[in-house]
Amino acid sequence: MPVASRPRRPRSTEPATAESSPAALAEPAAPARRYHHGALPDALLAAAETVLQRDGIAGLGLRAIAREAGVSHTAPKHHFGDTTGLLSSLAAVGFHRLADAMRTSAPEGADAGARRNAIGRAYVHFAHGNPALFGLMFRTEKIDMLHPVLGAAAAEAMRVMASIIGGAPRLPDSPPTSLSNAEAMQMTSAWGYVHGLAVLLIDHRLHGILKLAPGFDDPLALVDAALDEVRFGLELEPRG
Repeated sequence: MPVASRPRRPRSTEPATAESSPAALAEPAAPARRYHHGALPDALLAAAETVLQRDGIAGLGLRAIAREAGVSHTAPKHHFGDTTGLLSSLAAVGFHRLADAMRTSAPEGADAGARRNAIGRAYVHFAHGNPALFGLMFRTEKIDMLHPVLGAAAAEAMRVMASIIGGAPRLPDSPPTSLSNAEAMQMTSAWGYVHGLAVLLIDHRLHGILKLAPGFDDPLALVDAALDEVRFGLELEPRG
């Protein structure tokens, strides 16, 4: 005797939706972020800085940055060309912030010593407050100093630093196009001094000295005192 076949369930005419798919049920899709075309480069730079602070320089890949910004993985390449272009633009952001910090630290009309100390302090404090970004700004294997945006930003920082030599009462209007031998030595000495202090500070290399000199509360206090009391080596020794 033949077995009666079961009636077939009618097929649904409703199209499958993302919400009804197994993948969607397992993991909700992240909401897409929408940016105006002109705002996307800034959003990518902000995302890159977030990745840098969280994962370090080793984590700075285009896909990681795009994922952080919530955009297509091709978006960074479209706007910056490659990883070097994006990181060079991020380093430029750092140099602009450094220049602003140094510029605003020294009021117009301050004497040469006060201006020098204020700019040096601003340089070191910027490094202390932004160690990851400061490190990227000097990683020449990751950035291209010939990149136009980065070159202009670094030149602006140099313009501000140039005011520490010569006793000028105000910032020069443009980066120096030439330096005398004496000015070159003075600027190299001053930059080496504050940059060395900044690196010692952010690399946590001063705790051994602090143990031997309990008069300082923390490494930053020690560096601030050094900036106030120790000369930058700007005075050239007279030759006999």
